[in-house]
Amino acid sequence: MRLKIAAGLLLAAVLALSGCAASGSNTESGARSGASAVSLKFTGEDIDGAPYDGKQLADKPTVLWFWAPWCPTCRAQAGGVETLAKKYAGQVNVVGVGGLADAADIRDFARQVDGPIHLIDEEGEIWRHFNVTAQSTYVVLDADGVVVSEGYLDDAALADQVAELVG
Repeated sequence: MRLKIAAGLLLAAVLALSGCAASGSNTESGARSGASAVSLKFTGEDIDGAPYDGKQLADKPTVLWFWAPWCPTCRAQAGGVETLAKKYAGQVNVVGVGGLADAADIRDFARQVDGPIHLIDEEGEIWRHFNVTAQSTYVVLDADGVVVSEGYLDDAALADQVAELVG
């Protein structure tokens, strides 16, 4: 366990020194070249300890927000994510995936952001599943599970992306 914590702290330090936000891999149109559907075959745990199955995301556009509780960029994005989740409740899945910290810190921050479902990803399994290497990163999926955008997005760009998906 100490080795996992040490590795997580080392990763956090490297990310902190390199900047909090991921540079992303968006193309000019916002879609990834040659994009294909991603697997929704992953499981996790929400902040209340209930199991979560990624298959629940099928058939709706989805915003996955990968964040860390100590990240200033992530903290600044919280209000925009909350607004987005409330505006599109029932139409778009909005899921925060907290990582790079212990479960207690992830829960504490997640409880301050009302609207999205929040998952605890202490070991980084969901982050790896979606090839996320830095926070704050968004992975935006259309209703078919195709990645239409990934990387850092400001509030306006994220809102535009979601509005386009909802139509």
